[in-house]
Amino acid sequence: MGINALFKKSVATIKYEGANSFIKKSLSYTKKRLLRTKINSRYHSKDILFINGCSLPHPPRYRVDHQVEQLHFNGYSCDTVYYEDLDVEMVRYYRAFVFFRCPHTAEVEKLIERAKYFNKTVFFDIDDLVIDYKYVKEIDYLKTMRPDEFEQYMDGVNRTQQTLKMCDYAITTTDRLAKELSDYVGEVFINRNVASEKMVELSLEALKAKEKKQNDSNIVDDRIIMGYFSGSITHNEDFNLIISVVKEMFAKHENVYLKVVGILDIPEELSEYKDRIIFEKFTDWTNLPDLIANVHINLAPLVQSIFNEAKSENKWTEAALVKVPTIASNLGAFKEVVRHEQDGILCDSIDDWRLYLDKLITDTSYRSKLGQQAYNVVMKGWTTLSNGYKLFEFIESKLQDNIAFVLPSTQISGGVNVVIKHCNILRDYGKDVTIISMSEDDDNIINKDGEINVISYHRHSFHGLFKKCVATLWSTTQFLNMYPKIKGKYYLVQNFETNFYEPGNFTRVWANLTYNFFSDIKYITISKWCEQWLSQNYGKNVSYVENGIDLSVFQYRKRTFEGKIKVLVEGNSKDYYKNVDESFKITNQLDSNRFEIWYLSYNGEPKEWYKVDKFLNKVPHDQVGKVYADCDILLKSSLLESFSYPPLEMMATGGIAVVAPNEGNIEYLVHNKNCLLYEQGNTSSALQLIEMVCSDVSLRERIIENGLKTARSKEWERLEGEILALYGYEVNHSENKGEKYEAKLV
Repeated sequence: MGINALFKKSVATIKYEGANSFIKKSLSYTKKRLLRTKINSRYHSKDILFINGCSLPHPPRYRVDHQVEQLHFNGYSCDTVYYEDLDVEMVRYYRAFVFFRCPHTAEVEKLIERAKYFNKTVFFDIDDLVIDYKYVKEIDYLKTMRPDEFEQYMDGVNRTQQTLKMCDYAITTTDRLAKELSDYVGEVFINRNVASEKMVELSLEALKAKEKKQNDSNIVDDRIIMGYFSGSITHNEDFNLIISVVKEMFAKHENVYLKVVGILDIPEELSEYKDRIIFEKFTDWTNLPDLIANVHINLAPLVQSIFNEAKSENKWTEAALVKVPTIASNLGAFKEVVRHEQDGILCDSIDDWRLYLDKLITDTSYRSKLGQQAYNVVMKGWTTLSNGYKLFEFIESKLQDNIAFVLPSTQISGGVNVVIKHCNILRDYGKDVTIISMSEDDDNIINKDGEINVISYHRHSFHGLFKKCVATLWSTTQFLNMYPKIKGKYYLVQNFETNFYEPGNFTRVWANLTYNFFSDIKYITISKWCEQWLSQNYGKNVSYVENGIDLSVFQYRKRTFEGKIKVLVEGNSKDYYKNVDESFKITNQLDSNRFEIWYLSYNGEPKEWYKVDKFLNKVPHDQVGKVYADCDILLKSSLLESFSYPPLEMMATGGIAVVAPNEGNIEYLVHNKNCLLYEQGNTSSALQLIEMVCSDVSLRERIIENGLKTARSKEWERLEGEILALYGYEVNHSENKGEKYEAKLV
């Protein structure tokens, strides 16, 4: 908030609410600002978390860092973590997870299981067939391992396969890898390795430096340098494929040299040319563009094997970035992407290697043409900028719709319970549901229907996309208006909240403004009364679904009305519109020898003059039903309700509700049928009704019977389809009763 806006708000608060209110709000604001900037707030709400399971530096650079960059270019926010640092709590803050070459651990399994519970999608990414002995057995280097080393290596391979099988989808680099991976996971997407922005930047710098060196040098260098960038010791067998041809080129052309970068054992066959072999140690990748730029021909031989067919075209890409032509085996990814004699050379035999290597050595223009065309192709389609949308599109197509409900607090209340029930239904039908709590708390909500993910607005920053976001109180609409990454905005109106505040309180203006937004917000409600005034008074097109009740929580118990009659008063004594004072003006007049008064409040203590036999505070929702069942009569005096739950909850347990009618509760209350209604403020009338119900058995039985019918007609399971439709989904029903069906976007 800007200084000017903050100043104006401060002045308005002092003017309309007084100095005490200003001090309280200032302290609250300062505390929240401090919370948001605390260093120990570890997590941010983002789209994708990449989990790197590979300790080597090169593979995760391509498959983690570069894919993160691809997704950043297309609007996703991403984080990365090494698998040994994985915390299962991270599941709360991301829409999806990508495990790269990640071996199975207990923490990995826990996170995947929780991700699936919350309907978050899990991908596995891999760039090599290090997932099964049938593939890795073809690596000659493994034969040189000691038994204990081989056992340790295979343990990693088997655990990697275990993680792969737990994931929903796979992402990989080549056609052959995709084919093999399809035996382990249902669907595989090919996202080829591409060059990062830094690689492109360094390559352009290397090209400029090479050109400057050539222009500034007075010495003519007629050497033709073949480059072999081995990377790892497992590539020895690949280079052995072309040793005879390399030896021929040495013998035929005195100006031919070989530069070897990385780990490679030079065989005896080339020992006589050792003076023409240039060695570079394994180096940081940032040095590669300059090293590659200063060779003339890039060698990429591969021995025929499934393992090699699965390898990517990285060598061709890296050389193309500095306009160096590649000559490669016509195998795997090279065969898939390189166009022979257009942007590279593909060889099927030793004769091909001999013919084309000789041509590359002797024909400068041929080399230049191939290098330039490879550069053009790679810059157009093999960079994180040019080739990221398809990855984004694939991931997005596999993610469940994520829906956020913004609550002022997760403290128990009727409105919060409604939101929680809607969350449970949406989660059961496959949606990724999160509650954003505007309070400081961010503990997950655990209820009888399961667990709901909760993120604190003040403790975390938000960067991810929400397909849908639902405000649930006027003060929570600020998130909808301020946060840009929301596709569908909803405002769940549960009451006329302007009247939460007494006349003269400027907050009434702020609350009322939310009923006339000029932005594209869809108004939804659970109250016929709210539907009417939103439509008639504010011209809003409102979607409505009635409220429901969980009869497993509010179970029937037969009442005898013998002995002391227990009267229950419910509501927050601090909220004037709950009108709890009136209830106690009534109950205080009851004979304490015949009646016992219970007071249930989520917030607010009993006032000194309240006569209370038993005070129940912040009772968990799944235990509230027992409180109602233990009492005989509910007395409810609220001035303002959108949909009053307590009378319905008392009906469900077989008790009797004595209620002051208001525009919200008369939706289902019928006097002398399923309840008894008294005129607001007429305490003597309420006392008469309480006495009447205690003495008139037939009246009591009629009200209890009809009350049970009313409650049963509003059971949540009957309303699931309508609730899904409220948020834009429809259910495709199956023939099997009770089965949870896939909810699809309308």
